[in-house]
Amino acid sequence: TAIHVAGQPGFLSIDCGLEAEFSPRKDDDTGIVYVSDGPYVDGGENHKVASGYDNWGTSNQHYHTLRSFPSGLRNCYTLPTESGAKYLLRLQFYHGDYDGKISSSVQFDLHLGTNYWETCKNVTYWWSEAIFVAWASSVPVCLVNTGGGTPFVNSVLLRKLDATLYPQVNADRSMAMYKRANMGSSATSVIRFPDDPYDRFWFSSTSSLWTNISTRRTIRSGNNFAVPLSILQTAVAAIDNGTNLNIMTNPEASSFQPMVFLHFADFQNSQLRQFDIHVNDDELYQYALNYLTASNVYTSGRYKATGGKYHNITLVPTNISELPPMINAYEIYGLITHNTSRTFPRDVEVIMAIKLEYGVMKNWMGDPCFPVKYAWDGVNCSSNTTGSTARITSLDLSNSTLHGVISDNFSMLTELEYLDLSGNRLSGPIPDSLCKNNGGSLILRYDSDENTCNKTISLSPSRNRAAIISISVVVPVVVVAVLILSYVIWRGKKPKISKHDPPREPELPNVRGSRKCQGDPLPNIENRQFTYKELEKFTNKFGRFIGQGGFGLVYYGRLEDNTEVAVKMRSESSSHGLDEFLAEVQSLTKVHHSNLVSLVGYCCEKDHLALVYEYMSRGNLCDHLRDLQLGTRVRIVLDAAQGLDYLHKGCSLPIIHRDVKSSNILLGQNLRAKIADFGLCKTYLSDTQTHISTNAAGSAGYFDPEYYHTGRLTKSSDVYSFGVVLLEIATGEPPIAPSHGHIVQRVKQMVATGNISSVADARLGGSYEVTSMWKVVDTAMACTSDAAIGRPTMAAVVAQLKESLALEEARQDRVSPVSDTAVLVSTFGPSAR
Repeated sequence: TAIHVAGQPGFLSIDCGLEAEFSPRKDDDTGIVYVSDGPYVDGGENHKVASGYDNWGTSNQHYHTLRSFPSGLRNCYTLPTESGAKYLLRLQFYHGDYDGKISSSVQFDLHLGTNYWETCKNVTYWWSEAIFVAWASSVPVCLVNTGGGTPFVNSVLLRKLDATLYPQVNADRSMAMYKRANMGSSATSVIRFPDDPYDRFWFSSTSSLWTNISTRRTIRSGNNFAVPLSILQTAVAAIDNGTNLNIMTNPEASSFQPMVFLHFADFQNSQLRQFDIHVNDDELYQYALNYLTASNVYTSGRYKATGGKYHNITLVPTNISELPPMINAYEIYGLITHNTSRTFPRDVEVIMAIKLEYGVMKNWMGDPCFPVKYAWDGVNCSSNTTGSTARITSLDLSNSTLHGVISDNFSMLTELEYLDLSGNRLSGPIPDSLCKNNGGSLILRYDSDENTCNKTISLSPSRNRAAIISISVVVPVVVVAVLILSYVIWRGKKPKISKHDPPREPELPNVRGSRKCQGDPLPNIENRQFTYKELEKFTNKFGRFIGQGGFGLVYYGRLEDNTEVAVKMRSESSSHGLDEFLAEVQSLTKVHHSNLVSLVGYCCEKDHLALVYEYMSRGNLCDHLRDLQLGTRVRIVLDAAQGLDYLHKGCSLPIIHRDVKSSNILLGQNLRAKIADFGLCKTYLSDTQTHISTNAAGSAGYFDPEYYHTGRLTKSSDVYSFGVVLLEIATGEPPIAPSHGHIVQRVKQMVATGNISSVADARLGGSYEVTSMWKVVDTAMACTSDAAIGRPTMAAVVAQLKESLALEEARQDRVSPVSDTAVLVSTFGPSAR
C-alpha cells in the first residue's frame, strides 16, 4: 500500500495517544502530518505527559502524548507496507512522568515482526530506528513486556526508501540504527525532513581533535544515498596531513558488530586526498576523494570491537596524499538477526480478515505463530520444515462470542486441519469450500463436539424456525400485496397535508395490531416518555419543520435543559400501526453505538405517536458532500460504516437497515457522522431467514438489484446500498442521473480506463491521494457486485476505509477538518432527520 505525507511518497507518521478528533495534525517545523494511532493498534491506553514536560512548543507535539501497554506480554502496531519494498522505521519514546514513576527503571524489548530488534531502557528520551525490507502487505512492530515496567511509545514513523539505498539490507537482513552523525556542523538542531527526503535524523558531531571545514558550493550527488546537501557542505579533517582521523564509539552491547556507512565530499581544492580506511583492526582499502562530488564507502561485513569494547573508524593518510583525511558524515548500524520463523503471509492476511470480521478480542497482534511464546490464542501452526514460513493448521474459536454467518475466509486457510467454532452464535450454511479444505480432511466442530464436515447436519432449532418462517411468508404474499395495494389506493384519495402544517391527530390505520396508546409508560423501556402537550411546548407548537421521512414529519425542538432534539411525528400517510411503533421503540432502546443516532424518548398518547431523537446540527451527507474534501468525506462514511457494522453483528440479533443512503447519514459537531432511520430496520436470525417484503424498503438508486430476483433483504443488501454511497463521495454524483443511467454502471465504464481522475469528483481539483481514492472506488465496486455472495462484509469495508483515511490524512496539502467545518458553519441548515 503506498502512503503519502507532506507531498513525499512513502511516509506514515503516527502520533501515539493522539485522540481521533485531533487527527490529523501538522507539525509546524517540518510540515509532516501526524495521524492518530487508532487504526493501527488494538490494545493500550492513551496518556499525556505530566504538566511541565509538555514544553516542546508547537513543534514535536508528538512527545506530548503516548500510548502505554499495561496489559499483555506483546502489543503490536500493524503498519501497511508494500511487499519487497525497503523502509526506515523509527519509534520515539519520551516518558514525561506520565504515570508518576521513575522513567529510568523502565525497560522493554522491541520486535520487528518475529525478530528481536533491541531493548529500550532509560526511556527518559529514547528513539529506535531500523531499516528493513517488507515481507508482506503489512508488518507488525511490537513492544514486549519483559518485566521491567510498562512499555509505551510516543510516535511510530514509517518511511519508504529507494530500493538502491543501503544495499546491505535485503529480505534476509535488517539493520538497527546505532548512530548517524553530521560532521563539522555548528547546527544545534537535528537535520531531518524536509532537508532529508527520507526523514533520517542527522546529529551534529565535532571535536577539538578535528578541524571543522565547510563550503557553500554545490556538491554533485554522485551516489544513491541522497545525503542532504547541507550535510555534504560541512566536514571534519585531521589537523594535518600526518595525523590520523579517528572516530571512536562505545556501544553497550559487547556483542555489537557494526555495519558502517561513510559519506564523503571533498570541497577544499582539487589536490589529492587519499587515505586507508580501517574499521577496528581490519583495513578495508585505500580511498581517494573526488573534488565537489559526493561518494560513499560501506562495509560488506561486520567487525568485532577492539579489545572487546570499543569500535574505531580510522582514516590513515597515505604517503602520497597532499591533504589530510576528511569525512562529512557517517552511519553505524547493528544487525537485526533473522533467526525466528514467520507465518505464511497469505495466512496472516486471511486470519487478520477473520479477526476484523468477527471483532476477535484476544491476544491477536503481531505474527500469529511466532515467537512461540507469544503465539495467538487458539492458533496452532505447522512445525515449519520448509524454512522461513509456517502454515496455520489449527484454529480454535470456540466460545468466542462470534456472531453472524460462517465466513468464507476460513476456507482461505488452505492448510487448516482443525477448526472449532462451537459455543458461538453463528448461523447460516457451512460453506462447501470449507469442508473441502485440505483435500476434504478438515475436522470442523460446530454446535457440537462432532465432526460436522463428515456427517449429515440437521438444522438447528433457529435454522428450522427460519425455514418455517420463509415458507409461511411466501404463501400469503399475494394476499398481502393486494391488501397493501388497496390501502395505497385508499390513501391516495385522502387530502394531502402541507408539510409545514402542524401535525393532525390521525386515527391509526386499520392494520394488524391497530389500537390506541393508553398513556402508560412502555414496559422495560428506560427512555423518557413525553406527553403530546410537552412536545407542543418543546417544538413551539411544531413551528419549525426540518424534514420528512417514512414515519412522518420531523420538527425541531428544545427540551427544558436546552437539549436540542428532532421530533418525528407519525403522519396520516404512515403505514405504522401501534404494534409496529411499539416494536420499533423496543428495538431503538436496545441499540447503542456512537455512530447511530440515539433515541431520547417517545410519545404514545391516544392517536399521537412520536419518536424523539438527538438533533444532528450539521444536516446530512447528501446535502453537503460536494463541499467537502476527500479526507472529510472518507471520515464521514467510515463513521457510518462502523454504525452499520454494529447493526449487522453487534446486536443480539443482526439488524438489516433496509434504507442506507447518503441522506440517512447525519452530521453533528466536528462533522462526526451517525446512521439514522435504523428504527425501520428488521432483525433476522440467518441468511435463510432474511426479511421478505412485498413493500420493498429502500430508496431509488440505492436498492439491491438482487432483491428483485429473490424477494429477500439481507445484510448484503445494506452493503450494496452503502457501496452506492461510497460512489457518491468519490464522484460527487447522485445515484441516478437523467440520461446517464445508474452510478454503478457509469463508474464501471470509467474504472475500465484505469484513470482515477475520470472517476473522481472534479470539485476536488485533484487534491487527493490517488491510492486513497482508488481504495474507496475499489471498495465501492466490491460492495455493488451484482451477486450478493461477491460482496464484502461491513467489517471488511470498515478496514478498507480506515486504510483509505490514513492515506488521505497523510497528504501535505490536505485541507484540515477545521477548514471544512468553517465552510459549513454558515451553509449547513437544520437536520432533515
